[in-house]
Order: sequence, then C-alpha cells, then structure tokens
Amino acid sequence: MDQSPLLDDVDRRILNALQQNAALTNAELAQLVHVSAPTCLRRVKQLRDSGVIEREVAIVAPAKVGTQLTAIVEITLDVQAADRMAEFEAHVAAEPAVLQCYRVSPGPDFVLIVQVTDMPAYHALAHRLFTSHVNVRNVKAYFSTHRSKFETRIPV
Repeated sequence: MDQSPLLDDVDRRILNALQQNAALTNAELAQLVHVSAPTCLRRVKQLRDSGVIEREVAIVAPAKVGTQLTAIVEITLDVQAADRMAEFEAHVAAEPAVLQCYRVSPGPDFVLIVQVTDMPAYHALAHRLFTSHVNVRNVKAYFSTHRSKFETRIPV
C-alpha cells in the first residue's frame, strides 16, 4: 500500500493553487502561496517526483469538441477471477472514449464514464466493448441530460 507523503501548509497551498490553474508560472505560483521562487520550484518538483501530482492537463469542454453525450455505464462480468477482471480493465482502458473506469463493490463489477459524440457513437462503442466481449454478462447505461457539477479538484 502506498504511504501518503506528509504535506505541510506550503504543499497544500501549492496543490490548491495548481488545481485551480496549472498554467501559473513558477513566479506567479510562488507569489500566490507566499514562498520564494526557488522554494516553490523545489516543492513542486518534490510533489511531482513523489507522485502527489500525477500529471497536469487541460480540461476541455466536451460540447466545444463535439462529444456531447456522457454515459455512466455499469458492467457486470460473468467470471470475476482476478485475471478476467484485469483483462476487462485493459480492454476498456484502450478505448479513448472511456474517460474513467472504476472497480466497484457491491453491485456491478465496474462503473465507466464514457464521453462520445452521440447515441450512434455510443451504440458502436457498446458493441465494440461490451456485446462482443465474451465475459460481459450485464450492461446498464445511464445518459446524462445535464451536468450540474464537474470538478477535478481534490480538497487538500
């Protein structure tokens, strides 16, 4: 099990600031969190090296790029052996439209968050990933009609 690194107040201020705007320059970030630029640079490097900061990305508005349909999909497998679960995870991880994949308990084996252009695109994805997969027993999909909140920030 991973040991969580101890985060002090400076680390927490850095993480909170970067979660709001990862495009800040080091000088801007240092000023915002009230430390020197060299200290800030060193702290951010430590947070990256320790894996606290996994990666930095741009968050794209789905409607602006034509992927307007969000599906939350529950998957139940026929066989839940560890190797079959891992095989299914690898299968869906290779699909770009699958944004998130969670093993869950109790209930279904997996919950996926899928982003596609429209219902025909979802149907094609469902056939490709689920109906043609021999170990998928049940699929239950929910389609978002309105997203009232979307947040990537983790409170630290």
